Amino acid sequence: MVQLSPQDAQFLYFESEDNHIQVTAVAIFDPSTVPGGEVVRFKQILAHIEKRLHVSPLFKRRLVRVPLELDFPYWADDENFDLEYHVQHARLPEPGDWRQLCIQLSRFHARQLDMSRPLWEMLVIEGLDNVEGLPKNCYAIATKLHHAAADGASIVNFYRGLVDIDNKGTPAVPLDVVAESSGGRPSLLGMAGRAVFNAVRSPIGMTDAVLRSAPTLYQLAQQALTSQREPSASDPVPDTRFNCNASPHKMFDATTFDLDDLKAIRMAVPGSTVNDVVLCICAGALRKYLLRHKELPAESLVAWVPINARPAAAKEPDEGSGNRITAMTTRIFTDISNPLKRLRRIHKATRKSKEAKSGVSARLMTDLSQHVPAATLVTAGRLVLKAGMAANICNLFVSNVPGPQVPMYMNGAKQIATYGVAPLVDGMGLFIATPSYNGKITFNVTSTRETLPDIQFFVECIEASLEALKKSAGKELGDA
Repeated sequence: MVQLSPQDAQFLYFESEDNHIQVTAVAIFDPSTVPGGEVVRFKQILAHIEKRLHVSPLFKRRLVRVPLELDFPYWADDENFDLEYHVQHARLPEPGDWRQLCIQLSRFHARQLDMSRPLWEMLVIEGLDNVEGLPKNCYAIATKLHHAAADGASIVNFYRGLVDIDNKGTPAVPLDVVAESSGGRPSLLGMAGRAVFNAVRSPIGMTDAVLRSAPTLYQLAQQALTSQREPSASDPVPDTRFNCNASPHKMFDATTFDLDDLKAIRMAVPGSTVNDVVLCICAGALRKYLLRHKELPAESLVAWVPINARPAAAKEPDEGSGNRITAMTTRIFTDISNPLKRLRRIHKATRKSKEAKSGVSARLMTDLSQHVPAATLVTAGRLVLKAGMAANICNLFVSNVPGPQVPMYMNGAKQIATYGVAPLVDGMGLFIATPSYNGKITFNVTSTRETLPDIQFFVECIEASLEALKKSAGKELGDA
C-alpha cells in the first residue's frame, strides 16, 4: 500500500469550497516545426500522451481516503482510467487574443479536479491566432495537477516524460523506465490496521524527532539571542488588500523577460541569486501598485517562498512525484525605494532565512510532520482556513521554478513559451510564480477579481520594476 506522506496530505486539508490547492502548467506549441508541415490534430496529442502514461505514477493513480480521516489517504491504481476524460479540447472565443486566453486559463484552473479520479487534467486550447507575439496556428496545453500529488519540481518531471528533445520524437527521458504500480484499492481492514499502528507510533516518533533536533534548536536560539536586532519575517505582517478571503473568481495574467537580464542584475550584488532578483522585482511592483492605490504600508511586506528539498539526483521513478519542499518567509523591503538597495537587503534576508530553514525546516519540520496523526492535521487545516491565519504569516506567495533551458517538443511542435497558474488560500490572495524555460522567465500573477481588479496594471508594475532594477544595476556595474 502506497500512503500519502503527511506533507502531501496537508494540501488536501487546506482546501476550501472556493480555493482548490491545484497547479496549472501551461505550454504554448508552434506546429510550424512539425516535419512535412503537417497539422497537429487533437487525436494525435491523445495518442502521444497514451504512449507516455507508463513513465509517471501520477497518470493512473487515484486517492483512496480512510473513513473519518482516521489516517492519511492511500494511492491506488484507477481501474476505470479514461484518458479522454482527463484530456479535453477547447477553442478560444473571438477575438482569440491574450485576454481571452487568460480568461480561459483562469476558469480551467478554478474548476475543482474530480477527487475520485487521478488528480490531473489537460486542456488543449486552439484559436490563439490573435495572441500578440505568437506565430499563427499555435496552441496551448494546460495541465492541471493537485498539489497533493506534485510540487513544482515534480510537475517539471511529470511534464518532462511527455516531451521530446527534437521534432523527430526523441524522448526527453528514457521510455524504458516504468513507474511502479500503486496497487489495487486497499481494504478497509488493511487501512484500519495501519491507522491503529500509526496512532500508536506517532507519540514515540514525535518525541524521538524533538530529542534528535534539540541541539539544532538550542544553537539557533543562541544565535537569535546574540544577533543584532533587525527587521525580520517574524515581525508582525502588515495588513494589505491581499490578506483577504480569496473568492472563486480567479484572475490570471503574465509577462515574459529574458533570463539573462536577471542573471546580469545579480552581478551587481555579489552572492545574490536569480531568486533574490525575482523577489526584488516583485517587491518593486508591489510598491508601485500599492502607492498608486495609496495603500503602501510603512512596514515591508512579507513573502512566503518555497524551497526545493528534493535530492539533487533522484534516481527512483517515484522520487519525481509528491512534495519535497520546505519554505521560508522573508521581508522583501517594499519600504525601500532604491531598487539596488532593496536587492542587497533581500539577499541578506534570504540568506539568513535559508540558513535557518536548512537547520530546522528541511529536517525537523518534515520529521515532526511524519508523526502528526491525520485527524490532527485535518482539524488544524480547517482551523487555519477558518481563521484566515495565512494573513498572519505572509502577504503573498512567490515561487521560482527553474525549467529546462533547451527547446522541448511534442508531436513535432516546438514549445515556445511556458506559464503557470497557482493556488490561493483564504488570507493570502496573491501568488506570483516565475517558471523559466529556454532562456526566458515568466512572471505569472494569480489573484481574484475582488483583490486585483486591475491585474493588467499590476503586470505593468512588474515590467516597470524590472526596468528600474536593470537601470540601477547597470549604473552600479558601470561605476565599478
